[in-house]
Amino acid sequence: MIRFKRLDHFHVCVPPQRLQEAKNFYADVVGLKLVDRPDHLFSSPGYWFDIGNVQLHIGVEDALLQSIRHTAMEVADKNDAKTHLRQHGVEILPEPVIPGRDRFAFIDPFGNRMELLQIL
Repeated sequence: MIRFKRLDHFHVCVPPQRLQEAKNFYADVVGLKLVDRPDHLFSSPGYWFDIGNVQLHIGVEDALLQSIRHTAMEVADKNDAKTHLRQHGVEILPEPVIPGRDRFAFIDPFGNRMELLQIL
């Protein structure tokens, strides 16, 4: 069983040439607060914003076979969640290391990427 705690963040993608436009839209029009993103941990640019106790992550992507768009949910025990999913035949995908978060992803049967994480 997976014990969910909260939604952590959701990730939307924009074309690379429109990243600055997206930053301006979410900061200036929507009014979200820009927060620090550990850019050195990622291979592509992006921005993170606070929305109450959830974050919006904006990244770039051209038309790719598998999208990086995803929703991330905090769980009480990442290992229990991983075991549960594997027992149901779900392939576990590794995620880049972000300090303070132990995480992995999976693709649901409908092509949606989902991230589960445990705050350390």
